[in-house]
Amino acid sequence: MPAIIVEHIAKHFARVKALNDISFSVEKGELFGFIGPDGAGKTTLFRILTTLLIPDEGKALVNGLDVVKDFRKIRQDIGYMPGRFSLYTDLSVEENLNFYATVFGTTVAENYELIRDIYIQIEPFKKRKAGKLSGGMKQKLALSCALIHKPSVLILDEPTTGVDAVSRLEFWEMLKRLQKSGITIVVATPYMDEASLCDRVALIQAGKLMTISTPSEVIKTYPWKLFSIKSDDIFSLLNDLRAYPGMHTVFAFGQAAHVSFKEGLGDEESMKKYLQGKGHSGITISPAVANIEDCFMELMI
Repeated sequence: MPAIIVEHIAKHFARVKALNDISFSVEKGELFGFIGPDGAGKTTLFRILTTLLIPDEGKALVNGLDVVKDFRKIRQDIGYMPGRFSLYTDLSVEENLNFYATVFGTTVAENYELIRDIYIQIEPFKKRKAGKLSGGMKQKLALSCALIHKPSVLILDEPTTGVDAVSRLEFWEMLKRLQKSGITIVVATPYMDEASLCDRVALIQAGKLMTISTPSEVIKTYPWKLFSIKSDDIFSLLNDLRAYPGMHTVFAFGQAAHVSFKEGLGDEESMKKYLQGKGHSGITISPAVANIEDCFMELMI
């Protein structure tokens, strides 16, 4: 049996459909990612899986246990790291970890090997209050607390939001090591570049699943000719490109624009002449390989 099974889950808040007929499964030992912007429904779904919310429709199973009927058992067998830092800020690093171990009837020493690679990075600050830690250190402490009772399923809601790039990379390296120990990991992120680090990803928007597949298979579905275009004036560049004949999509990607054309249309020389005629300078045009973000934006159209 898969570690997680979700069948036709729906959740409404007044007139807002936070989740609309969501179905998926996560295999045991899999690193499964939910990719989507704020408000897509990721947090609502995770709160249902962690038994903090009751779905309006459908059912969800975690390790074969129903999230409504068996919520007490599920809570003993999962680790949950919410998007907002929720540890006790007036307790030290060491006190927080000991507290969470006690709540689950275990000790830090008993499961230290599971968190050792993470905890040794914050152990020099074990006497510091949690509220005084940096963003990256807070995330490492939160992950340690979520793991201290040796859960079989780890659910992480946007764990790297607001964390610097180096800490983000370190965090995902830690997740890969945890996966090798047999833990099933479900992680939500608004960062499209993190999708490639998952075994499978689900793209979610406005409470609906748009696609579920491996990152490479998602990218293969992108159907259009794609270019990366730069000029000295990115704002005018975007507006002018949107008016170009045969254009399909134009989206900003850092200091460049990713541009796709309808089938059989669009070539580099014609685009360059068009942009020069619009007064652009410093123009560079090159073919681009679609990434997860390109695919996500295409599905949103």
